[in-house]
Amino acid sequence: MNVIGDTNNPFSERVYWTDPYCKEGAARVVRHVGPDGIVLDRTIQYPEGGGQPGDTGILRFDQTESAVVATEEAPSGDVVLRLESTATRPSVGTLAEQGIDWERRYRHMRVHTALHLLTVVLPFPVIGGQVSAEKGRLDFRMPAPPASREELEERLNAMVARDAIIATEWIPAEVVDANPGLVKTQMVQPPAMAGRVRLVRIGSGETLIDLQPCGGTHVARTGEIGAIRLGKIENKGAGSRRVTIMVEARTG
Repeated sequence: MNVIGDTNNPFSERVYWTDPYCKEGAARVVRHVGPDGIVLDRTIQYPEGGGQPGDTGILRFDQTESAVVATEEAPSGDVVLRLESTATRPSVGTLAEQGIDWERRYRHMRVHTALHLLTVVLPFPVIGGQVSAEKGRLDFRMPAPPASREELEERLNAMVARDAIIATEWIPAEVVDANPGLVKTQMVQPPAMAGRVRLVRIGSGETLIDLQPCGGTHVARTGEIGAIRLGKIENKGAGSRRVTIMVEARTG
């Protein structure tokens, strides 16, 4: 992979972690990656990972607009924005304005947060998962199906109705290592940076709903998820079951 530009600092400032509601923002191109990729010094675009799709959007610079068709994380830790193959790529050092497809991102945030609630009502190890703008699903190591679909759906929507605050924090990686019960998802490593792990907390104190490592984007309160509807519960064999959920259509 050809890389052109400053390689002294491989990590972009990840604005999507500190402000997932940021829809636009200025950034400078620090390097090119391959034939169609760029790395910015700060990015609002979420890179594909943990079952959540990467963001798409637009990049504006020098009276030019180029479509961002994918966002991914390189093995180096770079967040790489992939431009449409026919798009103009800004030169290293160019100041650009980035924008995301907000409606798509907001749907991902709502579905992703709803899946956290699903792990509360189904407290089994998670061995797979996927987020989309229309629905989400988790694969659980769960030998028997739930006794009552109606009860599950009621419990999910009761947590939505509580409108609990969702917050993030960073803790030392050794704390997570000493508390393996925090990690519900077996398919991905907890999101770590500089020896710290990012936690997502839903509720707090005596009203705590969920606490687990996660690198995705989430809504600020459970009430933003909207009504959750339980979809298929499929037997995937070997003691695992796939549970699908949908959230009501709404705009951010």
